[in-house]
Amino acid sequence: MIDEKPLQRLDADEEVRRAGRSAVLRRAAVEYLRRSRAKRIAEAYQRAYRGTGGLGNEFAGWEDEASWPEK
Repeated sequence: MIDEKPLQRLDADEEVRRAGRSAVLRRAAVEYLRRSRAKRIAEAYQRAYRGTGGLGNEFAGWEDEASWPEK
């Protein structure tokens, strides 16, 4: 259950009045789940590649050969 005070503030918002409280809460839930998934994926990559020593001996020296476009 959501406390009444935050709901009152939410209901006073222009977008909530236009789209409806349920629509805004649905979007907030979807965004939370998207960010949570992205965080879990990033953490999984960090765990997988932590302490691997880079690309290994086979590609030693190539890191400095990269060329990045100007912004």
